[in-house]
Amino acid sequence: MASTSPTRAATVSRRRLFGWATAAGLGLPGLLAACTSSKSATSAGAAASGTGALPASANLASLPLPTVPPPLPRRAATRVQIDLETQERRARLADGVEYEFWTFNGTVPGPMLRVRAGDTVALKLKNASTNKMTHSIDLHAVTGPGGGAAIMQVPPGQEAAFEWKALNPGLYVYHCATPIIPMHVAQGMYGLILVEPPEGLPPVDREFYVMQGDFYTTGKNGEGGFQSFSIEKMLREDPEYVVFNGAAGALTGDNALKAQVGEKVRIFFGVGGPNLVSSFHVIGEIFDAVYPEGASEALHNVQTTLVPAGGAAIVEFKVEVPGTYLLVDHSLTRILKGAAGQLVVTGPDAPDIFRKVSGDSAGTGGH
Repeated sequence: MASTSPTRAATVSRRRLFGWATAAGLGLPGLLAACTSSKSATSAGAAASGTGALPASANLASLPLPTVPPPLPRRAATRVQIDLETQERRARLADGVEYEFWTFNGTVPGPMLRVRAGDTVALKLKNASTNKMTHSIDLHAVTGPGGGAAIMQVPPGQEAAFEWKALNPGLYVYHCATPIIPMHVAQGMYGLILVEPPEGLPPVDREFYVMQGDFYTTGKNGEGGFQSFSIEKMLREDPEYVVFNGAAGALTGDNALKAQVGEKVRIFFGVGGPNLVSSFHVIGEIFDAVYPEGASEALHNVQTTLVPAGGAAIVEFKVEVPGTYLLVDHSLTRILKGAAGQLVVTGPDAPDIFRKVSGDSAGTGGH
C-alpha cells in the first residue's frame, strides 16, 4: 500500500490531538503545532516502517466493548464454569489506524469475570482455529503454577481446561502468558476477574469496567493505515498509544460512561500494560473510596490512585454535579496518546456545591 504523506500525517495528528485535548478540557494551541511537526512522518519513514495509508473513506470499526457482569445474587460457594476463546482480530486502534489485536472473546480488555471467594472455577480456554499463535491464560487470582498458564498453553484449533479454587477476595488481572509474554499482552490479551467476598460488595448505582494498555506500533502516533507491532519500541517502553479499553476515544461520545446526579459510581480499573503504570484520576471528582490494588480495605478521599502494570483498583464516588468528567492517566502527556475517557453525568444543577459567580471563560481548561 502507498505510504502516508507528510501532509496527511500532519492533518491526522492535528485532528487527533485537538480532539483528545478538547475532550480532556486542555487548551493546547502551541503544543498542537509542536506535536504536529514532531509526529509528521515522511514518506520514506512510512515506507521503512512497513506501514501504509488507508483510503480516506476507510471506516475502521473498533472492537466491541466488554460489559460488567451483575453482582452475584448468591452467597454460597459453588462451582462456576467459564469458557473463553482467544481470537486474533484486526480493528481500529485510533482514527485511521488499524492494528491486529490478540484477544479473549474478541474484546480488549477481555470479558470481566465475576466469582465469589470459595467458588471452584472450571475454566476452559479455546484457541480459534483461524489464529496463528499459541495462547494461554494466567489469572492473578489463581493459587497454582503460572496462575494456570503452566498447563494452559493452547495451540490454534485446540482447547484446554483446568479447575482452581478462588481463595482470596479482590480484583485481579488475567492475561496471556505465552512467550514472548509482553508481546501477547501488548496485543491486548488482558482482562479483570473480580473475586467477591462472601458477603458481596456494598451496592452502588453504576458499575463500569475500564482497563488501560500501552500499544507499540511500527508507525508513529497518527500515522494511518495498518500498523504492525514493534518489539523494539516495547523493549524501550516507548508506546505510540496509551488507551482505555483498546482504542483511542473508546470511552467517549456515544460510548461514554453515563450516570445521574446523586448516583454512586464504582469503577473497576486495571492496567494490562505490558509496561506503563497508571496514575488514574477523574478530573473534577474525588474518590470517596479506593481499594488499592484490589485490596479488601479501602482508603478514603483520594484524588489520584497509582495502579501498577498487571494491577487493579476499585474506586467509588458519588456524582453530585452534572457535567462531563474526564477519566485520565495523570501522566498527562498520555492524553495525547489516547488515554482519555468521559463520564457524562446528567441531572439538576447543584449550586450549593458548584456554581459560576462571575467572569467570562476563554478557551478550555481543567488541568
